[in-house]
Amino acid sequence: MPATRVLPTEEAADLLRLTRQIVEAELGPHVARAEAEEEFPREAFRTLGRAGLLSLPYPEQYGGGEQPYEVYLQVLEEISSVWASVGVGVSVHALSCFGLFTRGTEEQKQRFLPEMLSGELLGAYALSEPHAGSDPAAMTTKAARQGDGSYVLSGTKAWITHGGHADFYKVMARTSDRRNGISCFLVPADADGLSTDPPERKMGLTGSATTTLRLEDVHVDADRLLGAEGDGLRIALEGLDSGRLGIAAVATGLAQGALDHAVAYAKHRETFGTRIIDHQGLAFVLADMEAAVQSARATTLHAARLKDAGRPFGREASIAKMVATDNAMKVTTDAVQVLGGYGYTRDFPVERYMREAKVMQIFEGTNQIQRMVISRDLDKNPGGKISHQ
Repeated sequence: MPATRVLPTEEAADLLRLTRQIVEAELGPHVARAEAEEEFPREAFRTLGRAGLLSLPYPEQYGGGEQPYEVYLQVLEEISSVWASVGVGVSVHALSCFGLFTRGTEEQKQRFLPEMLSGELLGAYALSEPHAGSDPAAMTTKAARQGDGSYVLSGTKAWITHGGHADFYKVMARTSDRRNGISCFLVPADADGLSTDPPERKMGLTGSATTTLRLEDVHVDADRLLGAEGDGLRIALEGLDSGRLGIAAVATGLAQGALDHAVAYAKHRETFGTRIIDHQGLAFVLADMEAAVQSARATTLHAARLKDAGRPFGREASIAKMVATDNAMKVTTDAVQVLGGYGYTRDFPVERYMREAKVMQIFEGTNQIQRMVISRDLDKNPGGKISHQ
């Protein structure tokens, strides 16, 4: 049951239709097996890349789709309604290109971005560490500058989506002992000294590889430093605002997928001689699920439209991430309940949706961190501004 959408252009509407066709025909048939076998869906990303769906929020001059964020996020939602592991991967790939686009020199962007955005290369984002997750300023990975201007990186990064499969890593590393003395580097996956541990054994998103990344005296040329030394934490935090919108869209799509399965089941399953959707107790559960999905979508698109208008959106991004992921957890849990005993089996996808929803409340900043971000911003900027634009 496709969501009702209001899109800014007919081109955007065509793009959503194309996405739905690709997801249903090319991705959908492989989801259950790949997730059950914990197989990384590399070909799915190539398929999306060839269709131009990995580069939507970036300018055409670098190989992007030059779409507003409100359109990109709805594409991401469509993908995630069928395959959340791939939706998360698309969001992470976009995030891994963000620092180069916002802080790279024109020469760097011309050199690296077209190939990164083509879909043939897949990116990863390396910020968290085993003891520095929600507090990135506590990281210990170091980048020592050499006499020729290059750097040698040493340290360990944790929870790296696409680890072991990515073609490049956007790595944050410490270049000075100051708390914010962190810099950002674009590191090729084939660099000597770079390795990944076996993937984590996760509750959900089993088709998405999550690993520890190890850097042992990894040599990085000077032209792979993004921005100036010390800009890394600012780049990371700027990227996280956009990344949180990506996860909000993924969570909304995941919830929509669970709702669609629950509604379809409720229309056909009969008890006491009538469809279970006609029983008021269950019908009200479905109504609440629909309200939760639409609320998540509206909150996410509001933040996206602020971003597209060039206005501050950090608070709204945190709200969207928190609301959409909390709602996804509730909606997917209710979907299992609607299906009853069948919902608890792997014969239906709703149990997988529920397992996948849990991590949405954790990554890109836990929802407790989002509440901290929101409350601090309320303290600093309590009043809103009215604009006609």
